[in-house]
Amino acid sequence: MDFRRINGLPPYVFATINDLKAEARHGGRDVIDLGFGNPDLPSPQVAVDKLAEAGQNPRNHRYSSSRGIPRLRQAICDLYQRKFGVELDPETEVVTTIGAKEGFSHLMWVLTGPGDTALVPSPSYPIHIYAPLFAGADIRHVRLDDPRAPVGATETESGEAFFANLVEAWESAWPKPRVVVLSFPHNPTTTCVDLAWMTRIVEFAQEHDIVLVHDFAYADLGFDGYRPPSILEVPGAKEVAVELYTLTKSFSMAGWRVGFLVGNAEVVQALTKLKSYLDYGTFQPIQIASIVAMNESSTYPEELNAIYRSRRDALCDGLNRIGWEITPPRGTMFAWAPIPEPYREMGSLEFSKLLVRGADVATSPGVGFGPGGEGHVRFALIENEQRISQAVRNLRRTLNRLA
Repeated sequence: MDFRRINGLPPYVFATINDLKAEARHGGRDVIDLGFGNPDLPSPQVAVDKLAEAGQNPRNHRYSSSRGIPRLRQAICDLYQRKFGVELDPETEVVTTIGAKEGFSHLMWVLTGPGDTALVPSPSYPIHIYAPLFAGADIRHVRLDDPRAPVGATETESGEAFFANLVEAWESAWPKPRVVVLSFPHNPTTTCVDLAWMTRIVEFAQEHDIVLVHDFAYADLGFDGYRPPSILEVPGAKEVAVELYTLTKSFSMAGWRVGFLVGNAEVVQALTKLKSYLDYGTFQPIQIASIVAMNESSTYPEELNAIYRSRRDALCDGLNRIGWEITPPRGTMFAWAPIPEPYREMGSLEFSKLLVRGADVATSPGVGFGPGGEGHVRFALIENEQRISQAVRNLRRTLNRLA
């Protein structure tokens, strides 16, 4: 049978590692899962309590609003004012989404279609690649780094290389791309940029009539004095940019599926119109509890940030001690590790299989993030420091045995 839109999808390489992990655990082995970026930390207790309370009210069991209830949209406006000094109009510049992934996917429906082109970083979070394709558009992969640069190039070098690659891709593309997809701090590479970089890309978009879509999933995960900038902090950014903010990582509310598209009013209203045909929004008690999370647990992201930083240190210090050189990331809940030289020719999928079978450690193969991800694996910081230290010991024994 012929199925539209999914026939061209490649096999989901992460499923291969998940199957191996499940098989090993079924056999009684203790696999330390540093693959899937599924936060293990609890959601704010005040939000959990409010969810239980609001769920008892039968008035909240009815259809809600696809754009988000007014107080929820106001809460994200208040958050943006506190954190980024950005003013948003809750009526025209905010729409609530059922998580950032849903919001991004449907946003591509209103921004792109057959005959359009989007520029997407390579490597990239998979939905950034496939959502424009689902909408019928073409994509151009834009290398995030310079392929000629040595392994372990600095963030500044990566940011400069990406900007240069982006300009080159724009100039060589026909038809001219309508959309540029961004996401900093970046998943999977953990690349970070500063406000000056954001200013340059906004100016480029203004000059070339491009819509910038910034997936700000890791807005609150910055380390060593780095504060991830919102693209909307750039003066005039609302003319060309929208941003996706989510409670998934910032408040450890992954399963709640609460996100927001904010920024350019015309783009926000286009998504709002589409969503009015597609959904009735998240369960209303979840929306009510999300208001409480943002308003009454405003310091919770800082607490989570400290935990992820400690886990980052445990992983990166440990890997460097055993000779697996890695630069500690300044953002996200991941570490992007070049495959050690003796194993690089295996490719990331086979190397990830080796780590599950030989070391009982699950990682994400870089090739799963597009062709630009080959040569790396991604570690997710979703286990505590003791488990991460155990993973490092397992890796040391396995790599030494194979050396």
